Amino acid sequence: MRRQAHLLTLAGSPYLVMPESVGAYRDFPDHSVLREAGVLNNFNIHYVAAGKGYAETETGVHELRAGDAVLYFPLQRQRYYSSEDEPWDVRWVHFYGEELRDYLVRLGFHQSAVWSLRHREAWEAAHLALLEEAETHQLLRPVRLSMLTYALFSEFVQQAVPVSDVKSAGTDRRILDLLPDMQREACAPFILEDWAARAGVSRHYFCKLFRQAMGFSPMDFVTRCRLQAAKQWLLEHPTLPVGRIAEDAGYPSASYFNKRFSAHEGVTPTEYRRLFGKA
Repeated sequence: MRRQAHLLTLAGSPYLVMPESVGAYRDFPDHSVLREAGVLNNFNIHYVAAGKGYAETETGVHELRAGDAVLYFPLQRQRYYSSEDEPWDVRWVHFYGEELRDYLVRLGFHQSAVWSLRHREAWEAAHLALLEEAETHQLLRPVRLSMLTYALFSEFVQQAVPVSDVKSAGTDRRILDLLPDMQREACAPFILEDWAARAGVSRHYFCKLFRQAMGFSPMDFVTRCRLQAAKQWLLEHPTLPVGRIAEDAGYPSASYFNKRFSAHEGVTPTEYRRLFGKA
C-alpha cells in the first residue's frame, strides 16, 4: 500500500510551515531511498509505525522500530531502507518554513537524527489528518494545510526524545492512563506513594516512568493542572478572594501560590484577574 500527495512549493510562503509532500507506505520491502547531500531542500520526518528498517546518519547505521523516526534537515544526505524480513509501515512528511531551522537548532534537534516518540497515537493521528487533507484538497485550503502541518510538527517537537534515551524502557501505558485522573484530582493533596501504587510500581520507578513519558516530573504536571484550574477560577469568580482560590487549587499558602503563579504567568493572580477579567 502506498499513499502519497505531492504539493507545489510556495515561494515566499507567508506560513510558518507548509508540506511539500506527505505519505505512507506499507508492505513495501523494496523501499529504499538515497538522496545525496544538497538534493532535497526540505525537512524530512520519516516515522516507523510498525515493522523494521534502517537509517544511515553521520554516526552510523541505526535500526528503526515502531515509534522511531529520523529527522533530516534540508540539504542533508538521506539514506534509509526497509527490512526485507520485517517490512516497515512508514509515515513521512517533507516540509519547509523559513524559521524552522533556527527553531529546531535552538531546541537541540540538530544534535541527533534518530528519535523516538513518547505518544505515538497523537503523531499518527495528526499525520493521517494532514495526509487526508493533502490528498483531498491539495493546495485549495492552504491555511488548513499549514495548520495541520504545524500540528504534526508540534507533536513531533513535543514527543520526540533521542532514541538512545528510551531504548532501555518504552513509554509505559500505565502512566498515560493515569493522566486524566491526575488532572482531575490535581487540587487534592498530592501523595506520590498513592499514585505509584495505582501504577503498581515503586515511588522511584514511577517518577522515572513519568519523566520518560512526559518529559517532566509528576509534581510539575500537578502544578500545571493546579495553576490552570486557578486561572479559570480567577476569571469565573471575580469576587472570590485570591487566598480562597489558592486553597481550592491545593496551595494552603497564598504567598507560595502567588510565587508559583507569577513564575508561570509573569504576573500575580490579582494582576491576571485585572488584565483578563474582561475579555
